[in-house]
Amino acid sequence: MKRDAFPNLHPDNSKIALVEGESTFTYSEVDRRATLFASGLLSDTSDLNEERIAFFLPASTNYVTVMHGVWRAGGIAVPLNVASAIIELEHYLSCASVTRLIANPESHGTLAPLCHKLGIKLLSVDEVMATTAAVLPRISEDRRAMMLFTSGTTNKPKGVVSTHKTIQAQITTLIEAWGWSRDDVIPLFLPLHHIHGIVNILSCGLWAGATIHLFSKFDIPRITEHVASGIYNVFMAVPTIYVKLIQYFDSIEQDQVRSICDGFSAMRLNISGSAACPVKLFNQWQELTGQVLLERYGMTEIGMGISNPYVGERRAGCVGQPLPGVQVHLFDEDHSPISAEETPGEIRIKGDNVFLEYWGNPKATDESFEDGWFCTGDIAVLEDGYYRIMGRSSVDIIKSGGYKLSALEIEGVLLTHESIAEVAVIGVADDTWGEAVTACIALKPACHLDYNQLKAWCDGKMSAYKIPKALKIFDALPRNAMGKVIKPALHELI
Repeated sequence: MKRDAFPNLHPDNSKIALVEGESTFTYSEVDRRATLFASGLLSDTSDLNEERIAFFLPASTNYVTVMHGVWRAGGIAVPLNVASAIIELEHYLSCASVTRLIANPESHGTLAPLCHKLGIKLLSVDEVMATTAAVLPRISEDRRAMMLFTSGTTNKPKGVVSTHKTIQAQITTLIEAWGWSRDDVIPLFLPLHHIHGIVNILSCGLWAGATIHLFSKFDIPRITEHVASGIYNVFMAVPTIYVKLIQYFDSIEQDQVRSICDGFSAMRLNISGSAACPVKLFNQWQELTGQVLLERYGMTEIGMGISNPYVGERRAGCVGQPLPGVQVHLFDEDHSPISAEETPGEIRIKGDNVFLEYWGNPKATDESFEDGWFCTGDIAVLEDGYYRIMGRSSVDIIKSGGYKLSALEIEGVLLTHESIAEVAVIGVADDTWGEAVTACIALKPACHLDYNQLKAWCDGKMSAYKIPKALKIFDALPRNAMGKVIKPALHELI
């Protein structure tokens, strides 16, 4: 991104920006590292001119150095999931036509054969870092800045390209909506190939002048120790993390639980996102910590678009209202706008926060827009001014017996069953129903549940036409790095 885009990244700022283990880095140190890395990338050229530079790095100072260095040198940053299999990495690197890959030396042995195959130069941060600063190019806000890949929960991942202007809009709307300031301290443990970690935490934090504690993984004992000590005042996670925290509370002493919960209680904000937060979990967290989770809605193509308010009512099961500068509307299957509440429709988005294109895929790009609106593929209803997500039109809306059913709604009810640990509801082709509602579940330890027991339990808790027609038991449900269940994988397994 433009050198002057992040106002706190300048040579004279001694505020702590990053904490990594026992090491700390001021904003001026991060600024210097990014400049030297950009200088090394440029080498004998004045501008990368949107060269795709990929990096395979965990949450670290090196990650921040590379991302901002690529932006400053005029390249397109391509952050990769460090948990990806080689075949997945091959798809990402090939799709983006990456020329250079930055990784820690300990990963080079694994990555070298793939880079050799694709003709990509494999480098470490130290190999690129210059000793003196070069003159950096002036970057227009309309230049391409970053390529992230879709989650691949419904189809093959596509490269989502955002401009500098796009990223700035995604950051600044959250700065305003969520009250970010230089006094904020937040842990970052989410994967940094995803909009949640990159924009919502890292970029917002650096833009606001906050302090970010970097973790390569979700280290429960260490992070909760810091929570109990009152180090953090903002916490952002996915529902899976909140579930793990509640499970962790069952394994430690009650005085320790109380201390951790008091730490959460003292924070100014707890946020949940990336996957729908079950109402049961929402209520559990409030009961334990006093925190009313702020749930929001976004996706790789738009950053965040809708959010419950920072100040005001946060409703369980709802994602709130449009963020500042973001236009949101529901449309029916005939592409007509829906004005009435309680009527399901597809969420469509307009604003500077919307991505530029799918890399190398103009057909998919064109098909994702209708009259200037980005078509999210997510179905929602408007209830008393708040949006409630029903699910993805492709996998979460089940057409059964003449009804359009929300898989997420049914999942929320099933999760209240005392024997169910995880659940995903899918529609399976059926001659009678069109799609038969099928519950895929993982049970809690030492629990048993058969279909007849589940059906009897559901009676009275949901309409008869919503009750699952079949039950499939799994040891664990397949999930991606952000904790979302990969429903196409379930279809293949049953």
